[in-house]
Amino acid sequence: MADIRPFCALRPKKGMEAKIAALPYDVYTRAEAKEAVQGHPDSFLNIDRAETGLDDSVDTYADEVYARAKTLLWDMVKEGKFIREDRPCYYIYQLEMNGRKQTGIAAASSVDDYLNNVIKKHENTRADKEVDRIRHVDTTNAQTGPIFLAFRRHEKLSAIVNDRLKETPVYDFCADDGIYHRMWVVSDADTVDAIRSCFSEMDRIYIADGHHRCASAAKVAVKRREEFPGDDKNEEYNFFLSVLFPEDELKIMDYNRVLLDAGGKSEKELLEFVSGLFSVEKLSGKVSEGCAEEMFRPAKKGEMSMYLAGTWYRLNAHPEICSDDAVDGLDVSVLQNAVLEPFFGITDPKTDQRIKFVGGIRGLKELEKEVDRGGVCAFAMYPTSITELFDVADAGRLMPPKSTWFEPKLRSGLLLHDITRKASN
Repeated sequence: MADIRPFCALRPKKGMEAKIAALPYDVYTRAEAKEAVQGHPDSFLNIDRAETGLDDSVDTYADEVYARAKTLLWDMVKEGKFIREDRPCYYIYQLEMNGRKQTGIAAASSVDDYLNNVIKKHENTRADKEVDRIRHVDTTNAQTGPIFLAFRRHEKLSAIVNDRLKETPVYDFCADDGIYHRMWVVSDADTVDAIRSCFSEMDRIYIADGHHRCASAAKVAVKRREEFPGDDKNEEYNFFLSVLFPEDELKIMDYNRVLLDAGGKSEKELLEFVSGLFSVEKLSGKVSEGCAEEMFRPAKKGEMSMYLAGTWYRLNAHPEICSDDAVDGLDVSVLQNAVLEPFFGITDPKTDQRIKFVGGIRGLKELEKEVDRGGVCAFAMYPTSITELFDVADAGRLMPPKSTWFEPKLRSGLLLHDITRKASN
């Protein structure tokens, strides 16, 4: 059963939360991160991407980058910009985007549950991407970016959360991107015990977003267990910072594909090829010319849209290229198996430089822009559902890369998990 614990968070002093909260480190390039921190000395991005305060000649993964992150973090704590909870708490974290609210519970989740597959994954991770966060967590002694977890709806837990939402939140602010963030601290023993009991009834929890951060947290824990075999199993490094959402609170957006090179094949050849696999309807107009995106967005599973040579086409997959398999039945798999590999020769979309992935938050106009300035074509996808994500994870399978895009993004810096060893205090 899942071990999802309360913890003593480090969190912004009241009044500092909007200044400190930052988008996740991995949504920025180095140049974008450097620009984003200009004029924002308290932004947590300064810590998550500490290279922004160093000369561009310094390697992103140099030792001094992680040393600087540690200094910045603990200096902010010493200056009183963060406060430390005096007892283990859960935290209710609500995000609101375009009037839609999404409410979860922040907690410390068990590394052992991750290693034993109680916390299930649906994506592979890359070792090179893990190393950066391993070093960041290990050097700073803090987990700074929450892992986004999901669980099947639990009525009692929902009732506890809904009851707490009637109270005044400790944080309530609108970020620069228009996303509202609200947080409630749950510290009373009875409610804390009730929440922990609810989680203990769950035999599976799912990683929605943050596979690399989760893998990194687990590897830091394993490393410290090897270094300090006599440590108590309740050492904080054996747990990782997470926010857990019930399935009905989540919205997955489309994750779209742009093809940059057709390998010498013509637009006519592509259109003929897809016409043998899909029913094809030619559409008129473009988003960049004022048409509504809804005219071109796929409206159901098995449907996708293709933008080719300035024209949109609606594609509906023929039954013979569809599947009831948990992975092969995903729309992104249908596209990969039926079109991207046989026509474009893309066997590994994770590494092939001829394909670019565009998150649905950027809209279809971004797909038009990518193609019009030199790309071959774009495919707009129908979003993967949370049920499909659960089915893949339950089957012990993995999704193709870039299958899901979650919005809104959890902010870093609102809650920190201190993993300093008690034995070293």
